[in-house]
Amino acid sequence: MPASPSTARAINDRLALHLLQEEGPLTAGQLKERTGLSRPTVADLVERLTTAGFVQVVGEAGAQRRGPNARLYGLVADRAHLAALDVRTEGVRLVVADLLGTVLAEAALSVDTREATGAAVERTIALLERTAKEAGAERLHTIGVGAPGLVDPVTGALRDTTQLPEWHRRLVPALQERLGARVLVENETNLAALAERRDGVARDRDTFVLLWLGLGIGAAVVLDGVLRRGASGGTGEVGFLPVPGTGGLPSATGCDGGFHDLAGAGAVLALAGEYGRAGGAEPMERAFDVVREAAVASGGGAEEFLDALAERLAIGVAAVVAVLDPGCVVLAGEVGLAGGEELARRVGVRLAAMSPLVTEVRAGVLGGGAVLSGALVMAREAAQEAVYSP
Repeated sequence: MPASPSTARAINDRLALHLLQEEGPLTAGQLKERTGLSRPTVADLVERLTTAGFVQVVGEAGAQRRGPNARLYGLVADRAHLAALDVRTEGVRLVVADLLGTVLAEAALSVDTREATGAAVERTIALLERTAKEAGAERLHTIGVGAPGLVDPVTGALRDTTQLPEWHRRLVPALQERLGARVLVENETNLAALAERRDGVARDRDTFVLLWLGLGIGAAVVLDGVLRRGASGGTGEVGFLPVPGTGGLPSATGCDGGFHDLAGAGAVLALAGEYGRAGGAEPMERAFDVVREAAVASGGGAEEFLDALAERLAIGVAAVVAVLDPGCVVLAGEVGLAGGEELARRVGVRLAAMSPLVTEVRAGVLGGGAVLSGALVMAREAAQEAVYSP
């Protein structure tokens, strides 16, 4: 049966809003071209969306042509406000943004491992409230949270684990109770993949694997444009991957003996020491420093160290590629950013010698900031879907 006039209008409005979300401001003529709708129909939908407060005139186009300029229509950015949090063991980074994802204010705090759970939660919420006020947001519509660990695919909550601080799990329900916003939680590596696909090096890929190289190690799997989480939310827990060269096997309670022992920050530092290289004070900072310095240096064991690290990484990557055949692997996280194209090239060479499956290895470009960027992408997409639903 043909759609009723009201249903047809709702479909057309949603199509136009989706185009404005994806492409930014457009003229009525551009909306006509992209939707295939008639000029009167486009004029009607623009008027409806403007009256409803979804769309406004944000500028003009065609300054170089004869005749009057065409109005540019864009989404109303302050119709809702969002927040994104990158929750780590040692602290929190957060931003407050408008509905289009434009960052209006940002802040960070450190959390001592000995700090009481309630105090850590309270300080985080208080910081978010102050930052939202600074950004001019009366209330937050959606909050995206990125955190280490497993996220239950049914409840959306962080799974209970003794390896992570309790305040991580307490933070999400506290945010919902205090701020009344919709709170979405996702594993940090998955969010990094969303960010690299939206704004980074994987924009042209619907299928790829992101390997996160930081204090720990993990992976995110995107297949046919969909982030895959697995039956228990554990897709990408490659730190537990049994690999040669570790002298042991991982267990159900720890990844010692797994791929983590080859590629985690501690393993990277131990390997660097074998080649006479050292970094800064903290494990993550030191790992970043030694890899970055080796990637731009020559001699002094730099190239030998990078070759050895690439060999280790290729072992884990080859196992993932053999199962998923993603065609592209992105080296992300602090160590991936530090190694850059030089490390990615070396891993690619060694991977090609290990696997018959053609796989491009790319260097991520967003580094440690990818988690916060991904949390904002998640919050923005969810909020826009809710706000712009017919």
